[in-house]
Amino acid sequence: MRAIDTNVIVRFLTHDDKRQTDAARAAISAGDIVVAATMHLEAEWVLRSAYSFEPTQIADSFQGLGACRRLPSRSPQGSPQAIGWMRQGMDFADALHLAEAEGCSVLLSFDQKLSRLATT
Repeated sequence: MRAIDTNVIVRFLTHDDKRQTDAARAAISAGDIVVAATMHLEAEWVLRSAYSFEPTQIADSFQGLGACRRLPSRSPQGSPQAIGWMRQGMDFADALHLAEAEGCSVLLSFDQKLSRLATT
């Protein structure tokens, strides 16, 4: 199994560098690739801050990326849930933290908004 870095994900989704986009597509289509939750987190930040993607564009991109049968996520439960919450307006980082905490009795945070969401 091979892991890919955020820049591979970003090239695959933005097509902003033909050579790197082609390399990213080739790597992903070859299979045996995994995307860590941390890569989703960083890619969301890059797409939002550097490429001005809106949350729905990011969610669509991530869902399309996740639909690649050869590209499993390291957090198969957390990432799809976090993407859904992002679609509903939640900050992606908070959504991913909350989704990854599934099964825990509590998510301790000084962020009052996140703490309220964690208890609902």
